[in-house]
Amino acid sequence: MELDTHDYRGSGLILAQVNKVHHVHTIARVATMLGEDEDWLEDVAIEMDQEDGLIWVYGPGDESVMAFTDFGIESLTGIIEIYKADPDLLKRSTDSK
Repeated sequence: MELDTHDYRGSGLILAQVNKVHHVHTIARVATMLGEDEDWLEDVAIEMDQEDGLIWVYGPGDESVMAFTDFGIESLTGIIEIYKADPDLLKRSTDSK
């Protein structure tokens, strides 16, 4: 996420932290892009936060879907590598839920 801070001296206006994310990809699309199972990917991504590029998109009623910024896909790719290197990590993290 890029931060844009402007100080308009004399005007009394300070603009800070403008979020410049202009698109996200749903977990279904990311799973297709990465060639991964969507359910497995959701289990892996559940530990991510907004700072990691995970965004929740809410629809009608209680509908919600995970979505990722470009940075989020990079973060997720790193987490995937960790879990693929040691698949038992995921088993331990889902057992503790």
